[in-house]
Amino acid sequence: MKIVIIAGGKGTRIASVANEIPKAMIPIDGKPVLEYQIELAKRYGFVEFIFIIGYLGEQIEQYFGDGAKWDVKISYFKEIQALGTAGALAYLKDDLQDDFFVFYGDTVMDIDMEKMLYYHNENKSDATLLIHPNDHPFDSDLVEIDENGRVLKICNKPHPVGFISRNLVNAALFIFSAKVLDYIETGVKSHIEKDVLPLCLNAGLNIFGYNSPEYIKDMGTPERYQKVCEDFISGKVSRLNWKYKRPAVFLDRDGILSKEINLLHKPEQLELIEGAGEALKYINERGFLAIVVTNQPVIARNLCTLDELNFIHAKLETLLGEKHAYLNAIYFCPHHPNSGFPEERKEYKIICECRKPAPGMLLMAVKDWNIDISNSIMIGDRESDVLAGENAGVKTSVMIEQNKPFALLTALKNLI
Repeated sequence: MKIVIIAGGKGTRIASVANEIPKAMIPIDGKPVLEYQIELAKRYGFVEFIFIIGYLGEQIEQYFGDGAKWDVKISYFKEIQALGTAGALAYLKDDLQDDFFVFYGDTVMDIDMEKMLYYHNENKSDATLLIHPNDHPFDSDLVEIDENGRVLKICNKPHPVGFISRNLVNAALFIFSAKVLDYIETGVKSHIEKDVLPLCLNAGLNIFGYNSPEYIKDMGTPERYQKVCEDFISGKVSRLNWKYKRPAVFLDRDGILSKEINLLHKPEQLELIEGAGEALKYINERGFLAIVVTNQPVIARNLCTLDELNFIHAKLETLLGEKHAYLNAIYFCPHHPNSGFPEERKEYKIICECRKPAPGMLLMAVKDWNIDISNSIMIGDRESDVLAGENAGVKTSVMIEQNKPFALLTALKNLI
């Protein structure tokens, strides 16, 4: 399986860092970003590369040659004119008859490529995008998926005023089948996100979003470059790989992140508690996963549909994104054991394993996200939250005062 690395950009936004070398050759801890990408792919058994080069591309070719120094094989496609992130792929159809990875050359990452490829194959996907939440979704390309991970829409920036969406950002790492190449016009400048993928969606190709908490960031600006350098030197880049268990902070929703409203079931009812964004950012910066686990009997009571509840959660993620904070996942229990309401949905009126104080939601998250439960924390505002954490085996399960500004942040600073 081949790896195509798009390394032809001029890097105008990061020119103040290094304007005499290609963006993909800017060093991180003394080594070009491209070299780390080669080492990552080789670690998972991928040794065939095609570098798409353009501006100052001869420096890339001189440094890497045919790849023999790294025990890999490298070939090159040289752009005569800038063709965007997709245009050059149209010239590679003869070389890309099987599925292939696409990297952007300015990306610092440590991804379990084998796990992503397994997901791609299991879903019989024509194109798989790595997606993840980040701390600036308002100026990122966002991906809308269904409950099975199938991509429904790509929402390119800039977003309209009042735009609400889950915080699932296109991270610019792809697996494509050869079918995708049919939607790239030869000799025309085009971009993967803005041009090619929308055409593929309209044509009915199977496109999936692979949600990963691993480290992947572009270094396209001086500020982002400085951040990825710090993260690399601290070990954060490699530490977030899927193979390592990570602790989580499990959070109740109402009274902890959003203001407690009895049976909240309309998006206009949702409002962040003061300090919720700062608290979540504190979790993000310390490398913990941030997971909401919330009982939502509004479904069993038939006060709102699953789609409406998902929109409420999208609003929550949007509001937190405006505070430069993000959740990794939201788990909710739609059940309620007590019957007697005329409008209730009887299929949800059951005794389940997910409704807190049962630990089902936490245990599901542990499986989904490779969580180190013994070093994780549960924070809520009810005894049922505390018991759910204890039943799941978290390190610490605490109850804080409902709706109190900055109470969550204060608790976190005492726990982490």
